[in-house]
Amino acid sequence: MNLDFAKLQGVVPAVVQDHISGRVLMLGFMNEEAFQHTVQTGFATFFSRSRQKLWLKGESSGHRLIVKEMFTDCDEDTVLLKVEALGPGVCHAGYESCFFRRFADGEWIESETATYDPAAVYGGAK
Repeated sequence: MNLDFAKLQGVVPAVVQDHISGRVLMLGFMNEEAFQHTVQTGFATFFSRSRQKLWLKGESSGHRLIVKEMFTDCDEDTVLLKVEALGPGVCHAGYESCFFRRFADGEWIESETATYDPAAVYGGAK
């Protein structure tokens, strides 16, 4: 578990991918504590850079991520989590994936339909 947390001031990017379809669901950041919590619990835990605290994915929505496999890159400064997503989506905007916009003809276009109503899940807060 020799990840290089120093390169990006104490965090590593964590790419989250569906373990069956291979679809990229989101990108988060982990500090060493979030990584250790993920290893210990089996649920994806991240470090919020804006709030400066740990957050268990799904703690308010119930849309947790069960970690099936973890990988690191050749520089040991990024992790890839292959997960089983519980719930209709991981995106706080109501989509299955945070990557629901596609760049086409010079603009970003929503390329899929929302899978749930975020106001119903988060009470209007995103």
